[in-house]
Amino acid sequence: MAGSLTNNIYMLRAERRWSQKYLAEQIGVSRQTIISLEANRYNPSLILAFRIAEVFGVGIEDVFRYHPQQTKGDE
Repeated sequence: MAGSLTNNIYMLRAERRWSQKYLAEQIGVSRQTIISLEANRYNPSLILAFRIAEVFGVGIEDVFRYHPQQTKGDE
């Protein structure tokens, strides 16, 4: 059963008026990684997800949401 992962990184970053470059430097990744994360084209490792939440000072569930795929019987 596959699902999807979405995030609030753009919103959290915008609230703090942080640039993509600044956030990338804080968590030790490239700006391209931030771009891919915000576009939901890249799912981070669990360690990276926790680092992102820590930098924002919020819980991981405030940054990331998992959406399970519904099966026909779940409707």
